Parts: sequence; structure tokens; C-alpha cells
Amino acid sequence: MKFSLGFFTSLCLLQAMALSLSLLFCFTSDFFPTFDTYGHHHSSDSEDAVCLILSLVEADSLSSRLLLTPNAKAPGERHSEDYCAMYDICGTRTDGKVVNCPYGSPAVKPDELLSSKIQSLCPTITGNVCCTEAQFDTLKSQVQQAIPFLVGCPACLRNFLNLFCELTCSPNQSLFINVTSVDKVGGNLTVGGIDYFVSDAFGEGLYDSCKDVKFGTMNSRAIQFVGAEWFAFIGRKAAPYSLGSPYAIMFHPNATEPSGMKPMNVSTYSCGDISLGCSCGDCPSSSVCSNSASTTTHKRDSCSIKVGTLMVKCVDLILAVLYIILICVFLGWGLYHRIRERKTTYRTKSVSNVISGGVLYSRNQEKDDNLPMQQIIEDAAQNRNGVRLSAVQGYMSNFYRKYGSFVARNPTGVLASSLVIALLLCLGLIRFKVETRPEKLWVGPGSKAAQEKQFFDSHLAPFYRIEQLILATVPDHMNSTSPRIVSEDNIRCCCQVDAIRANYSGLMVSLEDICMKPLDKDCATQSVLQYFKMDPKNFDDYGGVEHLNYCFEHYSSADRCMSAFKAPLDPSTVLGGFSGSDYSEASAFVVTYPVNNAIDEDGNETAKAVAWEKTFIQLVKDELLPMVQSRNLTLTFSSESSIEEELKRESTADAITILVSYLVMFAYISLTLGDMPHPSAFYISSKVLLGLSGVILVMLSVLGSVGIFSALGVKSTLIIIEVIPFLVLAVGVDNMCILVHAVKRQQLELPLEGRISNALVEVGPSITLASLSEVLAFAVGSFISMPACRVFSMFAALAVLLDFLLQVTAFVALIVLDSLRAEDKRVDCFPCIKVHSLHADPDKGIRQRKPGLLARYMKEVHAPILSIWAVKIVVIAIFVAFALASIALSTRIQPGLEQEIVLPRDSYLQGYFNNVSEYLRIGPPLYFVVKNYNYSYFACIKVGVIAILLLHCIARAALVPDTSYIAKPAASWLDDFLVWVSPEAFGCCRKFTNGSYCPPDDQPPCCAPGEGSCVSVGACKDCTTCFRHSDLHNDRPSTTQFREKLPWFLSALPSADCAKGGHGAYTSSVDLKGYDSGIIQASSFRTYHTPLNKQIDYVNSMRAAREFSSRVSDSLKIEIFPYSVFYMFFEQYLNIWRTALVNLAIAIGAVFIVCLVITCSLWSSAIILLVLAMIVVDLMGVMAILNIQLNAVSVVNLVMSVGISVEFCVHMTHSFSVTSGDKDQRVKEALGTMGASVFSGITLTKLVGVIVLCFSRTEVFVIYYFQMYLSLVLLGFLHGLVFLPVILSIFGPPSRCTIDEQGEDRSSTSS
Repeated sequence: MKFSLGFFTSLCLLQAMALSLSLLFCFTSDFFPTFDTYGHHHSSDSEDAVCLILSLVEADSLSSRLLLTPNAKAPGERHSEDYCAMYDICGTRTDGKVVNCPYGSPAVKPDELLSSKIQSLCPTITGNVCCTEAQFDTLKSQVQQAIPFLVGCPACLRNFLNLFCELTCSPNQSLFINVTSVDKVGGNLTVGGIDYFVSDAFGEGLYDSCKDVKFGTMNSRAIQFVGAEWFAFIGRKAAPYSLGSPYAIMFHPNATEPSGMKPMNVSTYSCGDISLGCSCGDCPSSSVCSNSASTTTHKRDSCSIKVGTLMVKCVDLILAVLYIILICVFLGWGLYHRIRERKTTYRTKSVSNVISGGVLYSRNQEKDDNLPMQQIIEDAAQNRNGVRLSAVQGYMSNFYRKYGSFVARNPTGVLASSLVIALLLCLGLIRFKVETRPEKLWVGPGSKAAQEKQFFDSHLAPFYRIEQLILATVPDHMNSTSPRIVSEDNIRCCCQVDAIRANYSGLMVSLEDICMKPLDKDCATQSVLQYFKMDPKNFDDYGGVEHLNYCFEHYSSADRCMSAFKAPLDPSTVLGGFSGSDYSEASAFVVTYPVNNAIDEDGNETAKAVAWEKTFIQLVKDELLPMVQSRNLTLTFSSESSIEEELKRESTADAITILVSYLVMFAYISLTLGDMPHPSAFYISSKVLLGLSGVILVMLSVLGSVGIFSALGVKSTLIIIEVIPFLVLAVGVDNMCILVHAVKRQQLELPLEGRISNALVEVGPSITLASLSEVLAFAVGSFISMPACRVFSMFAALAVLLDFLLQVTAFVALIVLDSLRAEDKRVDCFPCIKVHSLHADPDKGIRQRKPGLLARYMKEVHAPILSIWAVKIVVIAIFVAFALASIALSTRIQPGLEQEIVLPRDSYLQGYFNNVSEYLRIGPPLYFVVKNYNYSYFACIKVGVIAILLLHCIARAALVPDTSYIAKPAASWLDDFLVWVSPEAFGCCRKFTNGSYCPPDDQPPCCAPGEGSCVSVGACKDCTTCFRHSDLHNDRPSTTQFREKLPWFLSALPSADCAKGGHGAYTSSVDLKGYDSGIIQASSFRTYHTPLNKQIDYVNSMRAAREFSSRVSDSLKIEIFPYSVFYMFFEQYLNIWRTALVNLAIAIGAVFIVCLVITCSLWSSAIILLVLAMIVVDLMGVMAILNIQLNAVSVVNLVMSVGISVEFCVHMTHSFSVTSGDKDQRVKEALGTMGASVFSGITLTKLVGVIVLCFSRTEVFVIYYFQMYLSLVLLGFLHGLVFLPVILSIFGPPSRCTIDEQGEDRSSTSS
């Protein structure tokens, strides 16, 4: 027989859906018989669909199995109008299921009461009927359990009821019902099987109106539960006391002509019908919904251009073209410059050159190369014609000259007063506290996500605490597969921690005391053991692994598969490592213990939970982990407090690394500061005590900074404790080396006071400039919203400032004392011991001392090489190329901070986070929160704006999860409330005669608990539905009715008679405070994100949810925001690029302004600005190469790199500015004097300290401090000693030296 494609596609799927609905919510087979069909096999998909025949619930009209052919005749068969095919009940099986009489008879006119009852449920049936009151009562009780899940779409419900009303009570029943088999029950003949002829038009209309109907609390379309629920009954007649129907039914689209039968073809309603309209979530094709604005989130594709066979990013192509243009322009300018130079080669080099209005006079080329640059500045004090300093530099030089003399005369007083002040600042450490709470470290108090969390917690309920175990099989790396986890041994091994007892203030705390209980009885533990009611003893009784596999397919329907807390348990929440819905292939068990959370994090409830969590973690480590490993399985675990506890442990994890770093730095400083004269005098010329004193001063500056902020009530962080001492030491050592080297460069015939004074005048301005730039750059980090990084920047800025002040006070005093010690021939470290050996004279030969090896290299090798034009061109080409390449690479930096990086490498959470990404197949819960929902106009707008459009938009977004990151439609308390109050949901909203709430018949006090089920006691026999149809307006409650019944709904327990009770599912979804005014302050609609495996997934999902909410809010004119528990930790990444660029711009701008104010040279400041920008850009390029993510830590590092990079630029630029000669000669002089100090005192000191960090046990140190700081040091060195000299030799500012004859004579005399 050839059947209509439309009929079987629509009718069969709809039938399957109807069956699934019946199975979903019938808790005993006695109340809700399920029906089998038996169909013919066809080759096409449409013909295969014939197997999906609709089966529902009514003993009068439903059947269980087709035993006879359609040609078989039953007794009394007749097919005509006003005639019944089966009438009355002729038997009751031993399991209590009633069966109809197989005899035909004329339709009967019912009495007025029965007629009104029938029309209340079946308005299409009037006049005579083919059912008795007992048959109608059976029909009503059976369809009642499906009504709550279809009433949200009135059109679907009406079509659905019409199908079974016609089957049971239609007066023309015999025209489309044919009894095909009979059975014998209790000595009477009963119906054994029937054919039911239904027209294509009705079948298609029924399917179209119901295909998108959603099962609200499960967040899924009801039709998704079709499949195994249906095919499990095909070809099987229900045995007594088992789930199924007592007879079979077979649907056909057409009847044979000779039989006189014709298909049932009552009118169907469209789900888009205005009078019976559905919500958009249940009917997306409705005209109301299809006209709504699109809310789909689209991926932002970056601009790209196809070049040949390659796809090139637009930014890459633009930068490549820009590079070619710049190089061509530079080469053209260089060629022009060289040609011009050759024309003027006949001129002597001593002739003055005019550059940018600055008149430069060449120095005597035969002057002593060892003559210190400060001698020029010293002469300038007597004759200001020597060096034209800016006003600020002049004041600073005068200050440092007088100050140096003062310190040289009073070293002890300066040292003592400096130490006293520093120690007083350290008194604030009495109030020292460390912040370890993640939400206080990484979330700003003014963040939008934090405010939304506070609103959600205070108006709805805090998100529960999560304790989780992931039990997995060991992957087979050879075959790239993982063995199945679902086996008897593994299930028995599935861990239980219910028996854990933790001690809290003398009280024993168990999981039962703190767990989340949706229905106030049992913990909502998510585990495969829930399919055995959390009792391992039920494993064999229920059927072991076979029962588990059965529940994977029937978790929403079978009573035995219901969890201990009386709710369906989705297998995707307790299994991991499977694809699609093939749960049997799962390679991991996921056990989750939701624990109640509290708004007051310092209260007793939270403290009890934390105490239990600590015991839980210890038990897993000591007992469960060894047991699991012995079975060749893996176990990873976590608790809500695990991250905080591991962060606390991290504070001691790298103590040895930091200590070694300090010792190495101290050893290097001691060697660098000392001289290398005759070996016998080493114990006098060494500077070990001076180096140790310098390190102590650095520690005092750090402690002083922490003390000041602690006194102000600012808590420290672990990063401050571990990083700032190293950072300040690395910065402070540079200045110490520069100061000591400046003193050593002075002529020894000068008194100590003169040497100290001249040294401070020489390097004081550049040290001040560098230190102020560093302080400002670090302080800029305080604008970052993340507390951990903001506090870090504040502490670092103050520590660097204090370190600078101690260096120019206490350390200069220490240099004076050390010099006096050396001059007095006293042993280093033991100044009380005086040596009289002739070999111990540290001053011997000093006057004839040649420059050091490094200084000679810089002046005689490095500088001449850089002065070659070809080398200059190559250097500029390479550095510009890398800078532009870094700009392109920086666009590939991903935002985020992997949790594994922040934790110690040996933390048990490392494996847990890896398994979460690998095994979990469901994402975090997502709530769309509606603020100030006005339900005053509810009755006028059908299901209200929210149900019509918000839920529709969420459902549409769930269709494109790749871009929306929404996994499924949202559960709607509003839709379920409307179902619950509907008069057609007979067992839900009911009231006693006194008007108080009456629960369903299967709940106390309507029945008394029995061993197997609830036994009716008749207490609720007089209960009536809350409303009749006439009480409602357009089938919607009025504002008053809404206000009265909403609390009833939220406190109603779900059960078999009414599965739509809101308690548990929606208890915390609506804030009832002040709702009497017609405004619901807060309500939420729950859905889920798709699985999020990477940091970028979390960031993109949050961005997509916010963009979605913003569009919907604008469209609906109501405030809606998304909330998920991880949002407040990832909010920073939404605008991390803007934060980084703004802070970098401020930092570089601050440095530029400081340089401009102190030097009064726009030219010099611009060059420093250029080099700083290139270093930062190159550092971002290196971040992209090393896959370092952009987050608050890396942003702080980038900002601080501006301050640190200043040291590589300022000293060289300052030295270049105050040196005479042509540009190449000035570069040579600057490299000879400051190049060596920059290399040994800045580059090597930082390098030595940084390298030690690579041995850190915490990945965050290795990546964000070792790798980034090492890259910064290398880039700073290359730019400061290679690129900057080349730029200065070509584009450098004019010299500030204006040596007149008098000055020249003085120089010669001094020489």
C-alpha cells in the first residue's frame, strides 16, 4: 500500500511525540498505559516513518498490538454515522487496566451532566456519544497527564485532545474505527486491536502545531524524547503489571472504498492562530514570532584578501606595503645624504656644523679618552658656556652638587635618618593581610558582572557551590581511543562521599547538612548512581549495566530511572567523553555534588561547607585516589574552595626560587661594584658589604611600601610578596651600579667630597628621570580594574619611589663610607681590620688606569661598526621590519588567563582542568534575568512580552550554538505557570472549598504514603480547579489572579498527577519581594552554554550573551542581562585590548612628559618615545610568538616594561646630548661612558635575576615573569645599545656643549 508522505512524516512523528509525553510524566504504568504499533517495512524514509504511530492513553480508544489484518471482522461490525465501533467497558485485567467491549451499537444521548463534562474536554462532540461515563472518566484521567506539557501551546493541545476525543466518544466512531482483534478477559470478549483511520490533513495539522512544543523544565523540545521510548514497545503486548497498553492500535491514512469507512478529519488549529496562539518557544513559525527582529549573534570575520592561493589578513598586507614604502623612502634619503656628504669631503671635520639651529664645536680629538665627561660639567659650574642645560636640569645639577657635598660630609647622619624613616614606614606591617579570595583578586568592585552577580544573589539565590569528581579510563594513545567507562566494576567503583563527616566548631558536618535539595528531601547529587537511587545495593536488583543503558535512553520517562531527588537526570551531566548522544561510548563518570551557597561568605553556612570540602579533598587524596589507580583508572577532583586553597599554598611554592634569585643577584652585584686590582688587595677593593647593604635597602623599600598600604587597610597579594621584591631589586641594582661606576670614573686627585658631588651631577639627572618615569609607568597600572593588578601596580610604584629615595640618600652615604674604608685600607665585610701591606693600596696606578674591557669594546669595536652606513641601513631595516611584524602578530594574541597557569605545577587541579575540557559535554548554566517585569498588563498580552519574544529569541539563538554559545531553549517559569493554572490541567491548580490551595491527588493530605504508591484517603474529593474558562480572559489570568496564584505555583511540588509544580525547578527563579505592586523585581529563565573548553570560548560566550541581551532589551524595552557563574572572572577580557592600549598610551605619554619637562628637548623626548613604543610593540610580538595571553598580568607587565625600558634609553640619550663632536663621535663617546654601564649595570643585572625564575614551580612565573621579562631585557638591550645609537647618529638632537676658548683652555689645563 502506498501512503502519503505528509501523513506519515507528520502523523508518525507527532504520535511518537505524544507517546514520549505520556512516558515522560506517567510515573506508574497503571495510570498511563503506553501503546505499541506494528507497521510494514518500506524502503523510503517516509515509509519507514509509519513505525512512528501515535500512541497515547485511553483504554477505550487505544490498543497495544496489531494481531489481525485490516480485513478481519469483529462481532457486530457496522460502519455508518451515529454508530459506535466499541462501547462500554467489558473487562478489567489483573493489573487493573480496563478494556473496551468489541461490540458495535448506536450512539447514545448522554444526560446533561455527562454532556457538559464531555464538552468541557471535547468541544467538537455534541449530541449523541459513543462512551459511557466510566469511559469518559478513564479518558480524562489519562490525558490529564499529557495536558500540562501541551497546554502552553493551546492549538497543539486542542488538536491533540480532538484526536482522542473522537477516538473515544465520537458518535460517528464506526466510520473511522475498526476492531481488528478481540481478547477474552474475565470470561468476556474485549477489544484486542483496532485500526484508526485519520486523514492526511488532520495528521499534518496536528504535527505542525505540536512539533516545536517544549518540555519546559528540561529545556528541550518534547519531541526530542522520541526514539527509544517508542521503539521499546513495537511488536510487544504489555504483560500484566508492566508498562504498556492492554491492546494495540494501528493508524491508517485512508480506508478501503468497499468498507464504507472514511478517515477522521475534524478541523485542526494552527499554532499561529491568534485565538489559540502558542508562545514563540513552542511555535517559532508564528507570524508574531517571525516578524521579530533577528537576535542571532554573528561571528566577526577578520578582513582578509586572497593573494594567489594564500589568504592574507588585511592588516598584514597593509603593514607589508607600509614597510616597503618606509624602506624605499629611507634608502632614498640615505642615498641623497651620502651624495651630499661626498660633495663636502674637502672640508675639515673641525669646522663647525649647523644642525637645526644648534651650533656645535668639535672637541680636541687628541684629548685623553679617559677624561670623564663630568669634567666638562664641572667647568660649566664655573663658566656656564660649557654645557647648555635645561632649566630643570640646571636646578637638578646644582641640587645634586650641593647635596653630594652634604652627604660626603655627613654620611652617618644621612644613613641613620634614612634608615629610621624606612623602619618607621615598616611599622604598618602590623596590619599586614594577604587576600587570597579569587573574586576579590580578579574582579573589580565596580564591574558590571560583579553588580549583576550581587543582584542575582540578593534577589534570586546564590549559585551553588560545586564539588566534583571525574573518574575516567586511561586513554589508549596508540589507537587514539579511550576505553568505555560503563562496566560493572567501574560502576561499583564510582565514588560516594555521602558518609564524609567534617568537624566544624565541635559539630560534625555531613553532605546531607549542606547539599542542595530541590524538593527539600534528598541531595541533588549528579551521579550515575542516581539511576540506582544512590544505593549500590540496588545495582543487581535493578539489572546492573543493562539497567544503566536503559536509563540512558529512558531517563525522562521510566520511574525506575528517576533520581533519588525525584527528577529526571540527563546522562550528559554524569557522563563524559562521548560523541553525540552515544552514552554507551562514554569514557568518564562525572560526579557532581551541588552544595548550598550563602551571600555572606564569612558566615557559618559557608564555613561549614569549607570544612566539609577540606575533608572531602583529603579523603579523595588518601583513600579514593589510590583505590582508583589500582584499577587502572584516573581520578581528578575539585571543590569550590580548591582554587583559593591552592593559591595559598602557592605562596610558599616558590620561596626557594625567590631566595636563590636574591642570592644570585647579590653575588653579581658584589662582583660588579668592586674593582679588580692586584689579587692581594681584592679583600679591600671588593664591594661585598656595599652590595649586601644595597640589597637590604631594596628590601626596606619593599617593606616600607607594603607597610604604608597595610596601614591604610589595603591587603597584599601573593604576587606582591613574590614579584615586587625581585622587580624592585632588578630596577634598584641598575641605579646602584650606575652610581658606583660614576664615582669610580672620577679622578682620584679630587677629594672624596668632589668625587661624590661630581658623580651625582653626572648621573643624578638621568637616574631621576629614569626613576620618575618608572614610578609613573607603574602607577598607571593602578587604573586597571582588576584588584590584584591594580594593587600590585600601586605597591610597585611606591616601592620603586622609596628605593630611589633610599639610593640617593642611604646608598650614597654607604658609598662614602665604603670609599673611606678603602682609603683607610680596611677589609671589606670586616672594616675593623686594617691592612698595612704595600699591595693593599687600592689607589695604586689609578691615575693611569685604562678603561675596562667592556668600555673599550663599546668605544673601539661596537661604536665603529655601528657608524658604518651599510650597518645603519641594515639595523634600521631589521628593527622596523620586526616592529611592523610585531604589530601584525599582536592581533593574534588571545585574551584570557588559563587557570592551570596560575596554580603550582604539582597542584591536583592541573589534571582536573584538563579533564573538564576533555570530558564534559555540557556547558555552564546560563540565566537570562529580567528586571522589573510588569505583569499588570499580562492578561492583555496573552503570554506577555517575555514569553512571546524573549523565549522565542533564546530558542532561535539555540539553533546556531556555534555563534550564540546557547545550547538549548530556556526553561520558562511563566509558560509553566500558565500551564499550571489552566483549567485543562485538571490536577494542578486546585482549591479546597474554603479557597485554600489543594495539592494533586497523589500528594498529602490528599493521600497517605503507602509502600508502593500514595493511597487516597478522600481528603481532597471536594477540590475543584482554581479557574473555569469563563474566569479567564483569553485563557490568561488577570493581574489579580496572577498575583494570587504565583506563590501557589512556586510552592507546588511536582508529581505524577501534576508534573508542572514549580517548587524545585523554579523556586529561585522569581523574586516575590514586593511583587504585590504589579512588578516582579527579578526573574530568571535558565538555559545552558555549549561546552566551553578554552579561555577564548568563555570570553566569546560572555560577549555573545551580552550582545544578545542588549538587542533583546532594546527590542522589548525591558532590562535583561545574562548571568553565569564565570562571568565576573572573564568580564575583564571583553575590553582587555582597550584597557591595554589606553594604559600603555598613558604610560608612554607620562614618560614623554617627564622627559620633556626635565630635558626641555622635544627632539630627545621624541626619540625616547619612539624607542619605548618599539620595545613595547616588539614585546607584544614576542607574546604572540610564545602564545602568551593578554590579561591583567600581561597588561601590567607591558605597562611596567615602559618604565624598565626607560633605563635603556635615558642614560644613552642624556650622555649623547651633553657630549661634543659630530653625531658619530658623540655616539662613540656615549657608548664608551654609559654603554658599559647600561650593559653591565642594567642588562646583566636584570638578566641574572630573571633567569633564576625559569626554575619556578608556578607556571605563571615562568610565562609572565621569566619569559616576558627575559624578552624585555633582550629587547631593551638591543634597542638601547644597537638601534638607539644608530638613530642618534642619524637623527640625534644637537649637542648641548658650547665650548669656548676659555673652556677649551681649562680642559687642556685639567688634562
